[in-house]
Amino acid sequence: MTHKKMKVIKFGGISLSNGIGIDNAIAIIKKKIKKGEQIVVVASARGNTTDQLEQLLEKAARGSAYKTALENFKEEQQQPTQNADLSVEFLRLENLLEAVFLLKDCSQKIKDEVLAQGELLAVKMLTSLLESSGITAQAIDARQLLVTDENFGNASPIEALSKEKVLACFNKIDKNVVPVVTGFIAANIKNETTTLGRNGSNYTASLLANYLAAEELQNYTHVNGIYTANPDLVKDAKKIAQLSFAEANEMANFGATILHAKTITPLLEKNINLRILNSFNLEDQGTLITSESNQKGIKSIAVLNQVALINFEGRGLLGKVGVDARIFKALSDQQISVSIISQGSSERGIGLVVDAEKATEAVLALEAAFEMDFYTKDVHRISVIDDVAVVSIIGQDLNNFHHPFNALIKNQIVPLLFNNTITGKNVSLVIKKADLHKAVNVIHGQVFGVAKKVNIAVFGKGLVGGTLINQILENAKAVLDRRKIELKIFAIANSKQVLVNQDGVSKDWAHQLENQETTKLGVETIIQFAKTHHLENLIAVDNTASADFVSNYLPLVSAGFDLVSSNKIANTNSFSFYKTLREALKEHKKEYLYETNVGAGLPLIDTIKLLHESGENITRIRGVFSGSLSYLFNKFSSADIPFSTVLQEAIDLGYTEPDPREDLCGNDVARKLLILARELDLENEFEDIHIENLIPPAFRETSSAKFLSSLADLNAVFTAKKQAQKEDHVLRYIGDLSGDLFQNKGHLDVKLTSVPVSSPLGSLKGSDAIFEIYTESYGEQPIVIQGAGAGAKVTARGVFGDILRLAKNNN
Repeated sequence: MTHKKMKVIKFGGISLSNGIGIDNAIAIIKKKIKKGEQIVVVASARGNTTDQLEQLLEKAARGSAYKTALENFKEEQQQPTQNADLSVEFLRLENLLEAVFLLKDCSQKIKDEVLAQGELLAVKMLTSLLESSGITAQAIDARQLLVTDENFGNASPIEALSKEKVLACFNKIDKNVVPVVTGFIAANIKNETTTLGRNGSNYTASLLANYLAAEELQNYTHVNGIYTANPDLVKDAKKIAQLSFAEANEMANFGATILHAKTITPLLEKNINLRILNSFNLEDQGTLITSESNQKGIKSIAVLNQVALINFEGRGLLGKVGVDARIFKALSDQQISVSIISQGSSERGIGLVVDAEKATEAVLALEAAFEMDFYTKDVHRISVIDDVAVVSIIGQDLNNFHHPFNALIKNQIVPLLFNNTITGKNVSLVIKKADLHKAVNVIHGQVFGVAKKVNIAVFGKGLVGGTLINQILENAKAVLDRRKIELKIFAIANSKQVLVNQDGVSKDWAHQLENQETTKLGVETIIQFAKTHHLENLIAVDNTASADFVSNYLPLVSAGFDLVSSNKIANTNSFSFYKTLREALKEHKKEYLYETNVGAGLPLIDTIKLLHESGENITRIRGVFSGSLSYLFNKFSSADIPFSTVLQEAIDLGYTEPDPREDLCGNDVARKLLILARELDLENEFEDIHIENLIPPAFRETSSAKFLSSLADLNAVFTAKKQAQKEDHVLRYIGDLSGDLFQNKGHLDVKLTSVPVSSPLGSLKGSDAIFEIYTESYGEQPIVIQGAGAGAKVTARGVFGDILRLAKNNN
């Protein structure tokens, strides 16, 4: 047959599986013949044939009963048509398995012979079906074409002999005949069956394309082409329209499973295009691999996960010549290939990545080669780290490598080793296999600029918590469109129930939560859920008012969560806890934002932090910290109405707690003042604060119901305070941080004060909060921050702002 404008068409195992797979393959071939294309077909073993043959071999080698499984295998192989005569292959299998069963042993040589039957069965079945469809086809055993060395299981072709045999065979085939060639298998000079290693059918097709000078190699698989990452690991992976041979070669070498690492070279030699196509999606154009790429930058993230890391440590070998050569000779003598190498400079240490199944053999080879060096203590350790994976960023320039690297560190994934290629732009990281799924998603989200996923756990679904959840759900699309950040609430918990969903809760969350089985708060459950589902960019939001819940902050930080809180207790706990929490945040590279702890949604804490960290000397902070007490005294001071009436209005409007004594006692204002003090690195404890409790002693221990029914009894006390003021003065409940703020502690006072109505504090209206920040630079003129100081919506919006700030900072 002539070879001009020929195409080699290779079908993978899934593309030839029973049913729609093999039907589609026949349809594809018929369509090409109808169009007048000249093709050579290369077939892999169909479906999961190779796995089934390996299982049969294992059973036979163990001396286990295998014949029922063999009969089931034969029946499945014959299923597409009874017209295909598979008796020769079936008999050969029976004889080989019987021999293995009797010997209870199986060499790699025998294994190659057994596995070869899968491809032989495939070409016979495909040829028979083509003949039944009216297409003249010829089954060709590649053992008659490709001559290899004797490295059973991963043989290499002898180029000149193989090419000669291929050309001699194909020159005898009529141009109207479709050759159907076995992939994966070959034979050595002794005519013993060999195989070409993992994904070797691709290599067979590539060699034939080279020898026959084909126009294109079309590789039909079960996916639409090559993706930016494995779609099984990364939902957002995108198909790559075009790659260069160099890029494809890098991807193949570093684990792109759709390519064989040796496939590219024969195509590159003859500049033969390779197209990856989906036999189950005939309209898709697939991925074209050609001499040039159509775009610059990072192409893909490839993964090797059947590997082990060998650490070779020999401080006494520092500076000695020939150590590397000895290492690689010892390994190459045992046919052990090294995929990644990383070498320390200050201390003699080399990290080597090898196939997991070769790890023990590699250590034994190195220990033997360096036996004398162990004796002289020049080498002190050769160890293996199992359960690792290699993630390679194909096209990564070291100039920008800090972006994905920082994203990994932020997600508590610390690479064990990394290296980069000298010529190409490619960085490979060795990580723990348990981190693989999360790592690939984190890197993919970072380097391809797709939406960054932020996974949020909300604790507490009361007024603020519930409002926040709804705000996030309502604004998620807008945030995604504007900021390319995908916010997902994957967990909601209250004191009794926990609701989890790895894809994010829906707007029906309240009903779903209510119908959950009663459980504990479930922090450990949620931490484990995030770990199990490899969730990245974790944020825990505390909207409880619980002192007990704060004890969960440290385990959350340790588990990789950033923190956002409207709960003030963590920041007003003992200074020892406050310091321990900050140390944990620093150790785990996590952040804790709590802008709503003081002033609801006002930008107060950020402003104070900025001033303090920039070296500005803050000399005093005072203000009306409570929106509920602001409303109460603003109205009471300006209107001629009883205190009890104003207090009842504040209760009815939801400005106060259900029991307003929680506001009137002053503890809430005191906590806010203490939080600001600690932002200035002061070591004050809550007990240091002088608090004026506005509840008369007689009402402090009574029940809530009794207090609420006796509000009129408060009028005399507060009317007296109002009447005792100077003219044009009003009452304000103020927090005041003063003293020498360069010492370890400041003076903290919380009290009811009379201020001029013309002052910023005196002119306050409604439920606004106001803060005066006095600094050395500004002198007597304070920085004033004023605005809404109360309300679930305002507080929830402030928490939402902290979440967005964290999401943005982590980019």
